[in-house]
Amino acid sequence: MSDTDEIDDSSAPLIEHLAELRTRLIHSVIAFLIGMVICFTIATPIFNFLTDPLCQVLASRGQDCDLIFISPQEGFFVAIKISLLGGFMLAFPYIANQMWRFVAPGLYKSEKGAFLPFLVASPFMFFLGAAFAFYVVTPLAYDFFLGFQQFGQGGEAVVGEEVRQGLSVVFQGSAQEYLNLTIKFIVAFGLCFQLPVLLTLMGKAGLVSARGLKDVRKYAVVGILILAALVTPPDVITQVILFTVVYGLYEVSIFLVGRVEREREEKLKEEGLWFEDDEAEFDDPLMKEFDEGDDDPGMVNKD
Repeated sequence: MSDTDEIDDSSAPLIEHLAELRTRLIHSVIAFLIGMVICFTIATPIFNFLTDPLCQVLASRGQDCDLIFISPQEGFFVAIKISLLGGFMLAFPYIANQMWRFVAPGLYKSEKGAFLPFLVASPFMFFLGAAFAFYVVTPLAYDFFLGFQQFGQGGEAVVGEEVRQGLSVVFQGSAQEYLNLTIKFIVAFGLCFQLPVLLTLMGKAGLVSARGLKDVRKYAVVGILILAALVTPPDVITQVILFTVVYGLYEVSIFLVGRVEREREEKLKEEGLWFEDDEAEFDDPLMKEFDEGDDDPGMVNKD
């Protein structure tokens, strides 16, 4: 057999995989477009639902829930953004199924059993984070922002009771700006709630360990504080809430990674492949290599 025949034989499976990937991507895009069309037809009810936190805060302050369009095309772009977000959320189960059907044939049975729970947990945790942002964080954020208004006895906005000019400073929000900020909260918290899924999957792959996560806990606290300052309004309440939630998820991740390590240890013991020295190897393989290098008798100080 010539070298050309070997290249042709080896390239055939690659072409088949690429063709299957193209088919899965086309199906996913079609599902996304169908979801977009569905959400575009009901964009107004969806937008009304998304404005509920703002309307509740305004109602508590005795104001009407009125948003405005500051440009003629703003209403159209609001509907498009709602369609993009809603279409992706509607199509995500089907897209995830297409991803799974593409990857699953190349996995062993044990690998399928390990990967499938994470595929299910990821959208669940995202929706949980999005719901937490929408029902808890967003009302607190808008209550903080709208606190800079000043109201008189009759509901009119004034600078202060000592000022007699009757200057009105009231909230007249742009529908597009409100939607952008709300989506930012939803996406940010949805991604933050992926932390246990991501770290547990990395622990399953042996990339992180429970001991390593505990050792960098103080750096994680600093990182979470910076994250809370970036994705939340500049008020202490919402920042404390986000820090508490994300740090709690970090501690849950340590527990889950430790559980994965214990399950791996028990499985190796049942197969007779576990040795006491393996624990240090799994904990920190890089440090083990450095220790071996220091103990090498061939490595001496030539000075």
